[in-house]
Amino acid sequence: MPDRRRHRGPHPGDAERFGASHLPALREAAADLAHLFDRGYPNTAALKLVGDRFALDARQRLLLMRGTCPSTVAASRQQKRVDAGALAGRVLWIDGFNVLTTIEAALATGVLLRGRDGCTRDMASMHGTWRRVEETSPAAVLVGEVLAEIGIATAHWLLDRPVSNAGRFALLLRALASQRAWNWQVELSDSPDRELAAVAEVIATADGPVLDRAAAWFDLAGEVLARRLPGAPVLHLH
Repeated sequence: MPDRRRHRGPHPGDAERFGASHLPALREAAADLAHLFDRGYPNTAALKLVGDRFALDARQRLLLMRGTCPSTVAASRQQKRVDAGALAGRVLWIDGFNVLTTIEAALATGVLLRGRDGCTRDMASMHGTWRRVEETSPAAVLVGEVLAEIGIATAHWLLDRPVSNAGRFALLLRALASQRAWNWQVELSDSPDRELAAVAEVIATADGPVLDRAAAWFDLAGEVLARRLPGAPVLHLH
């Protein structure tokens, strides 16, 4: 079935399953999951134990997995985190789809969370295809404005070449950069994760395995929310 979404917003029932009445149980479940991770339980087994105990549905379990990691991993990632104040005049490499979908979700009132590692994430997934939604251009503008405020010398965007419509997204970003005189380099890559993990400069992504391999990272989505969308609700499970 073709993707006909006009927004990257919440799924039906998200307001209830992630509402205030469920937060205490979700936070307790997140603590239990982190406890099992710290003791070496496999991800799938740990999530099933915790999810079954708290009778969580699939979306709630996904939230826990996206926001929870072992203590050692969280500490390692936090040590490599760079604040906005240290980025003026520097190059920032950006995981394009990863960052933009989070801002799109925020604009469409989708579910956002702050992970145990301090990184801001959404609940969206592309499954090999990308479709422009009503929030796409506004989200790109917000990112560009914040990058300009920070004083980034060059924003080096990487987009997954295998993702459907990646070329169209690249054209959109290049046109926006030209209109606003932003120094952006936008490239299609067969493996953005590998490239991002290998660069010596700071990267922007919420992909856990890439953060683990990166030299340094910046929570670009979180910075955009703080500066431009301070009212966007972000779930803090830990």
